[in-house]
Amino acid sequence: MSLQSKLSRLTVGPSRIVPVTPDASRAEVLTDLRARIQAALERGARRAPASPPPVDTVDLPFASQATASGVLHVRMQRLSAAHRTGWVPVAGAFDAHPDLLALLALDPGLAACDPRRALYLDTETTGLSGGAGTVAFLVGIAWWENRTLVLEQLLVRALGEEGPMLERLRERIAAASMLVTFNGKSFDMPLLRTRFVMARMPVPSMPPHLDLLHVARRVHGKRMTAGCRLVAIEREVLGFERQDDVASGDVSACYLHFLRTGEAGALLGVVEHNAWDVVAMAALVGLYGEPLSDRLAPDDLAGIARTMHRAGDLDRAFVAADAAVERGGTRTTLPLRTRARIAKARGDRSGALADYESLAAADDDPAVRLELAKLYEHWVKAPARALEWVARGTSEGAASSKRRSDRLERKIDGAWRAVQPKKGR
Repeated sequence: MSLQSKLSRLTVGPSRIVPVTPDASRAEVLTDLRARIQAALERGARRAPASPPPVDTVDLPFASQATASGVLHVRMQRLSAAHRTGWVPVAGAFDAHPDLLALLALDPGLAACDPRRALYLDTETTGLSGGAGTVAFLVGIAWWENRTLVLEQLLVRALGEEGPMLERLRERIAAASMLVTFNGKSFDMPLLRTRFVMARMPVPSMPPHLDLLHVARRVHGKRMTAGCRLVAIEREVLGFERQDDVASGDVSACYLHFLRTGEAGALLGVVEHNAWDVVAMAALVGLYGEPLSDRLAPDDLAGIARTMHRAGDLDRAFVAADAAVERGGTRTTLPLRTRARIAKARGDRSGALADYESLAAADDDPAVRLELAKLYEHWVKAPARALEWVARGTSEGAASSKRRSDRLERKIDGAWRAVQPKKGR
C-alpha cells in the first residue's frame, strides 16, 4: 500500500474519515495530522491520573515521611558493630586504616578520608544497561553513628516520585568523607548523576570514591572462578550464603510487577537483596582495611601483596607476601612466587634466590628458571650455574635464550682462562 493510500485511511474521531485525494496538498495533510494529535492529547489530559499503589507497611516495611520535596518512603535499621556477614563482623569497617584502603584502591586521595564517615551506597534499578530511561527505584545507604551501622533504604513508590529520594541522597552525600560502592564508578554513580539531571536538580559534589569491585578483582581475582560478583565474594571470602535471594536480572521485573499490581510483597526479596549488598560492603571494607587479619586466605594475601607492590609500598607488600607464605604452606605456589618477586624488587636477592629455588623444586615453570638464571649470573656471579638453568629451558624466546647462553659460555671461558697458570716465555 502506498503512503498516499495509508493517509487516506486516517481518522480524526471514532467515525469521521478524512478524505485524502491525490490533489490534496502536503500542508493540508499535515494540518489534519496536527489536529488529530491535539485531540488525542486533550482526551488524555481529561482522564484522571491513576493513583500510585500504596505502600503496605506490613508486608513492605517502609515508613512515609513528609519532606519539602514530597513524600519519602524510608526503611531504617540499626546494626551493632557485632553484626556479621558470614564470619566477618562489620566492626572492622569502623576501624579500617584509610592508608591501606588507598593502597588497595590505587587511589592516594582516599588516604585522607575517614572511614568512620564513609557512606555505603547501592541501587536497585529498572534496568542493568543504564541510560536516561533507567530509574533507581530503591537506594540503600549506610553510615556509622558512633559504633552503630545505620542502614537506610529509600523507595521510589511510583515513577516520577524521585525528587524526595534524590534530595535525601544529596544530604547523605554532603555529610560523607568518602563513598563506598561495588561497581559504583561504572554503574550506580553515573546513573544517579543522570537522575539528578533528569529531575532538574543540581548534581551533588562527590567525595572520593572507593569502588570495592576494583579492589576485589586485585585481591581475589586469581581464585574467583565464578567472577568477582558480590554474591560470589560473600560466599567464597566472607562465608555467607544468601537464602532465597532475588537474582540481579529479576530485580527490574519485580518492581514492574509492583507498579502494575500494587502487590507490595513482590518487592520484599528485592529489599532484602539490597540490604545484604550494602552490609556486605561494610564487611569487605573491614577486611581490606586490616588485611593481615586471619580471615584472608593465602592467595588473597598474595593479591594484597601484589597490589601494594604495584602501588609502590614494597615494605608492606613484603609483609603481606610473607604472611601469605606462612599461612599457605605447600598448598599453592602463588604466595611464594609473589614473595620472591617482591624480595627481588626490594633488593633482597638472597631471599629471592631461596624462594625461586623452592619454586623450581615444586613447579616446572620456565619463568622461574629464567629468574634463577638471572640471579646466578648477575648476583651470585656463577655463570656455569646460570647456564644450567638456561639449558633446562626458560620463558625467553629462542633468539634471546641463544644470546644469553653465548654470553654465559664466554663468561665461563673467561673465568677458566683467568685461573690458568701463565706459561713462561
